[in-house]
Amino acid sequence: MTDHRDVDATRLATDSLAQGDPTGWFEQLYAAAEVGSAIVPWDADEPNPLLVDWAERHEPAGVGGRALVVGSGLGRDAEHVVRLGFRTTAFDISETAIRTTRERFPNSPVDYVVADLLDPPAEWCGAFDLVVESITVQSMPLSVRTQAIARVADMVAPGGELLVISGIRVEGEHVDGPPWPLTRAEIESFAVGGLEPMRVEQVSLPTRPEAYRWRAVFRRA
Repeated sequence: MTDHRDVDATRLATDSLAQGDPTGWFEQLYAAAEVGSAIVPWDADEPNPLLVDWAERHEPAGVGGRALVVGSGLGRDAEHVVRLGFRTTAFDISETAIRTTRERFPNSPVDYVVADLLDPPAEWCGAFDLVVESITVQSMPLSVRTQAIARVADMVAPGGELLVISGIRVEGEHVDGPPWPLTRAEIESFAVGGLEPMRVEQVSLPTRPEAYRWRAVFRRA
């Protein structure tokens, strides 16, 4: 059953995909939410708890390192990452999302920019010591899934780490998205270009013990 918070995203995504545009609905959703006519289902008051838990357990060495938050939405995860000590860049394809985030966090040290995951700036390739991909790839249709995963992996620097958080989909399961959660094979496909899986696990949400998500960490030699 579709969560009621997903209704607006599903409607806009369906229309956008019918027009051959797999990502145009993101800007439409944020623009509609800005005037109160839609809900952004992933907008939360706190950063993703699985990111917070990972950081507390892993204690990443952020001082002096560069971090990238993929599909940063309205900034909660990026604000957490920058507090870990990383020089943090966060991007979203939606101009409205980036503008709204800057307004929410006017004094933030995060560099919030508009960019397209499917065609990111060339200088980002291999540039970041930590890349955080939290529920962005799963919000993109299967038609661009392979390309999106490859672009995320490309941005990890030598010696850097990639953290992936996603919903779980069983192989062969049909899902009317968004979201289109990731299968085990899709999670494992982040291990390209020298990225090696360090840990791939199914973790329950602290606030919803019955709900499980993928949390995977990859490292580039």
